[in-house]
Amino acid sequence: MKPLVVIPARGGSKGVPRKNIKELGGKPLIYYTIEAAREVFDDDVICVSTDDKEIKEVVEQTGLEVPFLRPEKFATDTAGTRGVLLHALKFYKEEMDYKADTIILLQPTSPFRTAQHINEALEKYHFGLDRVVSVKETDANPYFVLFEENEEGFLKKSKEGSFKRRQDCPKVWELNGAIYIINVNSLKNEEVSEFRRVKKYVMDEVSSIDIDSELDWKIACSIYYNIIISRNIDSK
Repeated sequence: MKPLVVIPARGGSKGVPRKNIKELGGKPLIYYTIEAAREVFDDDVICVSTDDKEIKEVVEQTGLEVPFLRPEKFATDTAGTRGVLLHALKFYKEEMDYKADTIILLQPTSPFRTAQHINEALEKYHFGLDRVVSVKETDANPYFVLFEENEEGFLKKSKEGSFKRRQDCPKVWELNGAIYIINVNSLKNEEVSEFRRVKKYVMDEVSSIDIDSELDWKIACSIYYNIIISRNIDSK
């Protein structure tokens, strides 16, 4: 495997302004992802893709070089992740003479994803897949609690089933945004939404926290001070 780890960190954020470098537990949010990545990969294959000079400066305080500032067209609210990844791949091929065959996408909004999680997800990946994605079991089961509105304005179950209890429903998995291991050939040839050879890597609810809103931020702070610190103390 020739990996390229991409940590996307756009400067704009509507839910939590400047969240990628906002301090959680005394350090910028993005540091958690950088530290986890560095436990698994060498610095020369870890790419923080950002359009923001301040984020670049904060990241480089860790000693990790940020090789470029992402072009504006890949940093808008509507820019897709695929374009960001293809841009990073092209840069490393043309400027670094490094042709990656696997992307490991680690979003900085998942601070409790660890090196162990990354390694376990990597164990599930092989080149016969389009990607491996990290998931958690969802509480919002479409067989039981999710509904759609039909043409007459009435609610109907999102997925039909004659289950009397939620516990009897098939398990349904929700992407948690923490880890994506992507086959570069697949990425180049088709949209991510068209991938069919996809395997899951299951994570627990706490480790799956993904910060997208102020409420998510408050939950993450609570988890950090009430769970993560206790775990670290107990492990010593």
